[in-house]
Amino acid sequence: MKADNDWKSRLGVMYSTNPDFQYDNGEEEEEETLPKAKQPLRITLDKRNRGGKVVTLITGFRGTTADLEALGKLLKTKCGVGGSAKDSEIIVQGDLRNKVLEILQKEGYSKSRL
Repeated sequence: MKADNDWKSRLGVMYSTNPDFQYDNGEEEEEETLPKAKQPLRITLDKRNRGGKVVTLITGFRGTTADLEALGKLLKTKCGVGGSAKDSEIIVQGDLRNKVLEILQKEGYSKSRL
C-alpha cells in the first residue's frame, strides 16, 4: 500500500513555492469509454506488414484499455480466431469483416462503417 505523500517517489524533484503545483508522476489518465451507440468504429481489411496474411482491423475505439481488451476478446471468441487489442485498435486474424459487423451490431454498437 503506497501513501499519497511518499517522498521516495519524488527523489530529485525541486521545491516549488507555487501553491497550485501538482506533481506529475508520469501516469496518464485514461479516457472514459463512450457509450456503445456513439463509438465511431471502422472495420477495414489490412495486409500491410503482416507477411502476406490478411487481418480485419477495427479502429476508432474510444475508451479505457480494459474495455478495449474486453471487446477484442469478445470478437476473437465469437469469430473463433486469434488477434490482439492495443492502441485503440483491435486486430482479428482473417477476412471476417461481415461477421465482425454483425457481432458489433448485436452488441449494440452503432452501424459501424466497413
